[in-house]
Amino acid sequence: MSSLDQAVATAASNDEDLETQEWLEALEAVLDREGPERAHFLLERLIDLARRSGAHIPFSPNTAYVNTIPPGLEPPHPGNIVLEERIRSYVRWNAMAMVVKANRHSPPDGGGLGGHIASFASLATMIGCGQNHFWHAETEDHGGDLVYFQGHSSPGMYGRAYLEGRLTEEQLDHFRQEVDGKGLPSYPHPKLMPDFWQFPTVSMGLGPLMAIYQARFLKYLHARGIADTSKRKVWVFCGDGEMDEPESLGAISLASREKLDNLIFVINCNLQRLDGPVRGNGKIIQELEGDFRGSGWNVIKLIWGGYWDPLLARDKEGILRRIMEESVDGEYQAYKAHDGKFVREHFFGKHPKLLEMVSRMSDDDVWRLNRGGHDPYKVYAAFKAASDHEGQPTVILAKTIKGYGMGQVGQAKNPTHQQKKLDMDSVREFRDRFNIPVPDDKLEDLPYFKPSDDSPEMKYLHDRRAALGGYLPRRRQKADEHLPVPGLDVFKAVLDPTAEGREISTTQAFVRVLNQILRDKTLSSRVVPILSDESRTFGMEGLFRQIGIYAPEGQKYVPVDKDQVMYYRETENGQLLQEGINEAGAFSSWMAAATSYSSNNRIMIPFFIYYSMFGFQRVGDLAWAAGDMQCRGFLLGGTAGRTTLNGEGLQHEDGHSHILSGVIPNCVSYDPAFAHELAVIVHNGLERMVQNQENVFYYITVMNENYAQPGLKAGDEEGIIRGMYKFKSAGDAKQPRVQLMGSGTILREVLAAQTLLQNDWGVASDVWSATSFTELRRDGLDCERYNMLHPEAKTPRVPYVTQQLQDNPGPVIISTDYIKSYGDQIRPFMPKGRNLHVLGTDGFGRSDYRAKLREHFEIDRHFVVLAALRSLADEGKMPLAKVAQAIKQYGINPEKANPQYA
Repeated sequence: MSSLDQAVATAASNDEDLETQEWLEALEAVLDREGPERAHFLLERLIDLARRSGAHIPFSPNTAYVNTIPPGLEPPHPGNIVLEERIRSYVRWNAMAMVVKANRHSPPDGGGLGGHIASFASLATMIGCGQNHFWHAETEDHGGDLVYFQGHSSPGMYGRAYLEGRLTEEQLDHFRQEVDGKGLPSYPHPKLMPDFWQFPTVSMGLGPLMAIYQARFLKYLHARGIADTSKRKVWVFCGDGEMDEPESLGAISLASREKLDNLIFVINCNLQRLDGPVRGNGKIIQELEGDFRGSGWNVIKLIWGGYWDPLLARDKEGILRRIMEESVDGEYQAYKAHDGKFVREHFFGKHPKLLEMVSRMSDDDVWRLNRGGHDPYKVYAAFKAASDHEGQPTVILAKTIKGYGMGQVGQAKNPTHQQKKLDMDSVREFRDRFNIPVPDDKLEDLPYFKPSDDSPEMKYLHDRRAALGGYLPRRRQKADEHLPVPGLDVFKAVLDPTAEGREISTTQAFVRVLNQILRDKTLSSRVVPILSDESRTFGMEGLFRQIGIYAPEGQKYVPVDKDQVMYYRETENGQLLQEGINEAGAFSSWMAAATSYSSNNRIMIPFFIYYSMFGFQRVGDLAWAAGDMQCRGFLLGGTAGRTTLNGEGLQHEDGHSHILSGVIPNCVSYDPAFAHELAVIVHNGLERMVQNQENVFYYITVMNENYAQPGLKAGDEEGIIRGMYKFKSAGDAKQPRVQLMGSGTILREVLAAQTLLQNDWGVASDVWSATSFTELRRDGLDCERYNMLHPEAKTPRVPYVTQQLQDNPGPVIISTDYIKSYGDQIRPFMPKGRNLHVLGTDGFGRSDYRAKLREHFEIDRHFVVLAALRSLADEGKMPLAKVAQAIKQYGINPEKANPQYA
C-alpha cells in the first residue's frame, strides 16, 4: 500500500471512529437525560428500520457478562447488615452440624443417612434476604407469598426454624430419622411435615413447572373474584443443573404469555450439578438468559459482588469484561476451589493489563472478590427489582459458589454435592470462617448455636418476621371455610335408569354429574374443570359457552364457530382451564387447585379429564408429588381400558393406569361400569374432600362406549364405595355355580357370559360389579395386618371381599379391561379353598373393533365362559369334555399366539 493509500485509509478509519463516538455519545446523552427506557425504545426503532431496509441483524438474547443492575442504580439496603450476617452464619452452622452429626454414627447394619450441606451454603445469603425483607406470611390482609425452596437446601431451613423456636434440638438431632416421630424429613415433604413444608421440590424440575401454574392459578382466583391475590408473589428457587430437566423450562412461555408478574424465579447458578460442572465448556448464566429473555421474561443477572465494582469501574478498555466473557464455567469453578494466588495467575494472568490492575492487591484481597449471590447488597437490589417489576415474570440468575465456606474439602469441588461429613480441621475452619462462638473444647460435640432470646440477633430475627406477618415456611392443613355438599339425590339424572332405547357412556354421565355440581349455589364457583385439548372427545364442549375458558386478556377475535350454540368462548373470568396438548401443565394446574385449601384458604374442586393412557404413565412423578402435597380433587381417566378406545392403536390404549394409581397411598381409585356408580363415587369424593377436608384424591376411569344404564338400587351405595356389590344373579341352587366379577365396560361382557353359562351350559352365577379392586386390596391388607398384630383378638377382622364371597359358592372369575395384575390384587383374600381365575389385557394394544380386541385379549364373554367351565372342571363339577366343546362352539383358536407377547 502506498503512503497516500495508507493516509486515506487512516483518515477513513479516524472518520469511522469519530462517527462511532458520536453515536455512542448521543446514546449516553439519552440515557442520562431520558433514562434507559427511552434509550431502549430508540435502539429498537433503529434495529427495526435497519431490518425493514433489508439489513441482516441477527437477534441476540444475551447481554454482557456483568450485573444487570449497575452500582449507581442499586437501592440502599434497609436492614442491619451486621446482624443479618451473624444470623446467616448461625443458620449455616446449625445446618452443617445437623447433617454432620446425623452421619457420624451408622447403625450396626450400616447405611448412612446422607444429607446435603453445599446447596444451602450457596443459597444462604439469598434465603436470608428473602426471609428478612420480602416473603410475606399469610395474614388477614395478605394471602401470603408462596416460596418453592430448592429441595437440597432443607438443612438450612431447619437451621433457621431452630433459631426461630419452631423446631427443637431433639428434632435436629433426628434429621432423616423419622420413624419414631421425632425427626425431620430429608427434603421438603408436606406429607411428613404438614404444618411446615408447602411444596415438594426435590424431584428436580417439578418445582419450576408447578410454580408457574401456581402463579397462574393465583391470577385465576383473582380474576374470578374468589380471593384477592394481588399482593402475593410466587418465589421459586432452582439449581442451574436442575434447569436441564425438561419440566424446568417447559412452561416458561406460558408465564410470559399470561404476564405472570407475580412469579419470580431465582436460579442458583453455583455452576455445579451433582457430579461436576453444569456447563464446564460454556456459561450457564448466558445460556439461561437467552432461554428466558427469548421467552419474554424479565432477566436480572446477579453475577459479581461489590468488591468487583472498583475494578469494573477502572476497566475503561473493556479488557476485564472481555476476559469475564471468555472464561468458561469450568474455569470459574476452579478459581473458587483454590485460592487468591491461583485466581491471580489463572484469571488475571490472562492479560498483562489485568495483572497490573490487581498488582497492589494481596492474594487475600483477590480471593475476597465475591460473587453476586453472596453479596447482601446486590441480592437485595435484585430482589427489589424483581418484586417491583410489572407485566412480566422475572428470573434472577445468581452466581454463587457451591459449598461456600466449606473450605478446601468442600468448596467448589466436584464431590461437594454429596459432602455430608467433615473432619475436625474442616469443622474448625468453618467455625472460624463464620465466627461461630463455639470453643475448641466443645467443637468435637458439634453443638447447635442459638443466641440468648434478648440478644440483638434474636430480636432482629423475630422483628423482621413479625413485620412480614409471621414465619415461613408454614402450611395450612385445613381451610377455615365450610362448604356443605348436597345429598346424593342431586344427581338423580344419572341415578335413574336410562329411558328405553337410550344409551349413554360413563363419560357422558360424568358431564351430567359435573353440570349438576355447576348448578349448585354453594359449590358451582369452586369447580375448576381442566382439559388438555380434548373437550370434544369427552363431550365437554358445552362448557365453553356455559362457563367460559379462562383467558387473562379475554377474547380478541371472533371465533369461527360463533354461530354455533357451543362456540369457543374465552373470557377474563372464565372458569374452565384449557391447557392445550399439555398433560404435565394441566396436571400442575390441577395440583394448584387441589391444594388451594392450603395455599389460599379457599376450597376448590378441580376435575381434570384426560386420555387415561396419558395420565399416570406420563405424569407419574407429578402424581406422587400430588400425594405428598395432600391434593384434593378428581382425576378422570377418559377412554380408559385397553379395548374401549377402538381404532386408536397401541399408544392410546390403557391397560395399566389403575396399577399406577394404586401405588399412591392417598389416591382412591375406581373403575365404574355404570352412571349410577359414577355418581355415588363422585358424591363420596365431594363429602370426603370438600365437606370433611380429608387428604385424599380420586382417580376415576370413564369410557366412551354407549349402553343402557340400569340405575341405582337402594342399598348398593356401600358396596360401590367399598369396591364391589352383587349386581345380578341367575340360575338355581341345584346347578353348579360360579362367581363372576368385572369392572368398567367389561362388566357387560361378564353379564353376557352369565347368560351364556345359564343357557348353554346350565351353570348358575352371581355377577359382581367390582368398582375398585384397589380399594378391595387395601381393605384386605388392613385386615391382614390387624390380625397379625392382634393374635389374641376375640374377633379377627375379615376382608370385605371375603365377606361378600364366603356365602356365595363356586370358583371366582374376573375379567377387566386392565392387565391381570389389577384383578389379581384380591387373590390373597379369597375364601379358603376358593379357586380364582383372572382375565386381563396384558400385552401391547391394537387397532380394531371392540369385539375383535376383546377376543384378541381373551377377556370377552366367551373367554369368561371358558374360564368358568375350566374352573368348575378343576373342581370336579364339570367334565373337561365340556370345556373342549365350548372352545369349539365359540370358535376359539387354542393355538393362537399369547396376547401377552404378541
